[in-house]
Amino acid sequence: MTTCISSTRAPRLVLRLLLRLLRLPVPLRSALLLAPVMALLVPALVPAGGGGPVAAGAVAAGRGTVVRTDGGLVRGTAAADGYRSFQGIPYAAPPVGPLRWRPPLPARPWHGTRDATRPGDRCAQNADPLTGTARSTSEDCLYLNVAVPPRRPGERLPVLVWIHGGGLSSGAGSDQDPRRLAADGHVIVVTVNYRLGVFGFFGHSGLPGSGDFGIMDQRAALAWVGRNAARFGGDGHEVTVFGESGGGDSVCAQLASPAARGLFARAAIQSGTCTDTNAVDDLYPGAGAATATWKPLDAVRSAGAGVAERLGCKERALPCLRAMSAEQLLSAPAVAAVYWSPAYGTPTLPRSPGRAIAAGDFAHVPVLEGTTRDEATLLVAAALGQIGTGTLHDLLDRALGPRAGEVAAAYPASRYGSPSLRWAAIVTDRAYACPNQRTEAVLASQVPTHAYEFADTHAPSTFDMEPPFPLGAYHGSDLPYVWDVPGRTALLSPAQRRLSGQMIRYLARFAATGDPNRPGLPHWPAVRGPAPVLQRLAPPSDGGVHPATTAALHHCDLWD
Repeated sequence: MTTCISSTRAPRLVLRLLLRLLRLPVPLRSALLLAPVMALLVPALVPAGGGGPVAAGAVAAGRGTVVRTDGGLVRGTAAADGYRSFQGIPYAAPPVGPLRWRPPLPARPWHGTRDATRPGDRCAQNADPLTGTARSTSEDCLYLNVAVPPRRPGERLPVLVWIHGGGLSSGAGSDQDPRRLAADGHVIVVTVNYRLGVFGFFGHSGLPGSGDFGIMDQRAALAWVGRNAARFGGDGHEVTVFGESGGGDSVCAQLASPAARGLFARAAIQSGTCTDTNAVDDLYPGAGAATATWKPLDAVRSAGAGVAERLGCKERALPCLRAMSAEQLLSAPAVAAVYWSPAYGTPTLPRSPGRAIAAGDFAHVPVLEGTTRDEATLLVAAALGQIGTGTLHDLLDRALGPRAGEVAAAYPASRYGSPSLRWAAIVTDRAYACPNQRTEAVLASQVPTHAYEFADTHAPSTFDMEPPFPLGAYHGSDLPYVWDVPGRTALLSPAQRRLSGQMIRYLARFAATGDPNRPGLPHWPAVRGPAPVLQRLAPPSDGGVHPATTAALHHCDLWD
């Protein structure tokens, strides 16, 4: 049976699902069952020396399980092979009470040795059945985690700072296990929590920082890394900021933010967008500007004022809203109805990333950017499922108007297994592949740029349920090739493991030099000219690792 979608409304439940999916963290777990409630305790303070005497030399050199940060001593864990992990380190003061919706302040120094063996609380967010994470109501969440591989005395390693995905509304730095990346890449890896949803991107007239608190948190974490990297054996001048999906969008924001200049030496963007395209509206025509990734400050303030009024806080809005608990805000339909995303036209983001890059007003550092071959299959599967031909034509007409026939002819039904896969191919090209090609061409005219496409069409599913059609190289399918996933068994075949090793070595080399090329790996050409060449990342069964062009793979002549 086919279902025509009303042109006058988008079902709220489906729309909310889309907003969450478009920058989804991985692993994706059951879409039907929630994982057990997680009890992530805030790291406790223990008396100095409570864990036994600490060798001063080991602390000074950053070699032992105790490291002296600029806030105080932290005690992590060490494996027999020399791998060390430090979790739940505060990089900013808890943004609670009167500090809610204020720029991050420095963390208060502590006495004694702080336990750094467990991650800090997840930032406040609703439960997500798609990822199996429970609701968190904690606003005391500005913590980061540091993974350090075995290293030689005195050796300074490049540092990778990870900004997690999750649509800027869910996720945590602890969702990915950095051990494989750190050990195989011989790099230090830092993963970061930042304020999400209404707590990270609320705006209101007269509120400094409106719409950008989460972006400012990320910047504060980068500043902490610059101050403290050497204490863990890292090089604070060789910092790469990288992220996937909503985290990739965040990297675009840091590139465009004047306040972040000098905090990182390179940037890597996975399935993010530095453009002003609206992927939600591309997927579900009619969603409109309210679902844009980047919003003008006035729009963010207007949304915040509307929420305040609906919550009975029209008068003295900020004191009234700050008096509400995180639980109350997370449960409020007025809050859930808003797509909270970063504001531009602010001191943090004077322009949207797309406009900043076009004007050359961004951090001039080497950039690595890429997408997956089938970005939209997951989104279509979860939001629309199996659609019929009638629904497909309705979507085409609403999205493209008089161009619908031309586009339909370029994506013939005979090439795709179903109308759903046909629509997914169109959305992938229109919202991800071709806009990113344009961005890469502009970046490459100003900074060293390398592009990729992850193309393993047999990438393992991280679902606990069967999708309605084959997903191919779906949104987020590349993450298990770089990260291990806590609580999940290994998913990769031997050939996929070899691809994973290549991807990690490329990324680590980029973090060290700004160029992913290294001996023993297929040559990765830099982007040059208006039709960029990218590196296709796939196992031998899908053609292996080799250069290709986005335009040829994704009908970019239609979308440019």
